[in-house]
Amino acid sequence: MMLLASRCALVPFSLGTFFKHLPRSKPIPIFPSKTLTITATIHFDALDSRQKHQIHLYADTLLDWNQRMNLTAVQEAGEVMERHIEDSLAIIPPITDSYLSNCGASFGNISLVDVGSGAGLPGLVLAIACPDWKVTLMESMSKRCVFLEHAVNHLGLSNVEIVRGRAEDRTWVRMFATEKNMM
Repeated sequence: MMLLASRCALVPFSLGTFFKHLPRSKPIPIFPSKTLTITATIHFDALDSRQKHQIHLYADTLLDWNQRMNLTAVQEAGEVMERHIEDSLAIIPPITDSYLSNCGASFGNISLVDVGSGAGLPGLVLAIACPDWKVTLMESMSKRCVFLEHAVNHLGLSNVEIVRGRAEDRTWVRMFATEKNMM
């Protein structure tokens, strides 16, 4: 679940809502190829060269750490780009559309919480693609928080905060809600 913070009222939303309404840019193969290559996609192409470099650096870091801990079932760089990066980038238009329709304000300074961030998807990718957004990654497992802290430092992201906790713990919700309302 992700939460958007704004000057609007409290309105949590589910990523499932976004995914079921996303247009598909290409058909998903039933039996994916074992030899995937890193291909430029419509969302990835929209990034500048620094963001593209950060995305590739993140994918390399994810795959490196994935050898030591279970962060993702994906083992190949091409699959990370196709299955994780592109999916994460694809939710930016629905987030901005939802923000604009509910708040009617500029979406440049969105604050959001990625609850159960795990390997940082989609939160870290959103933080790279939208550097004006403030992204909070919430993860309950300490070892994953260590990975997230390493990735944030390695990528040089200043718009990301990592919170070790569970969504069921209302303390963080009260803390976050005092700073701003959530959409």
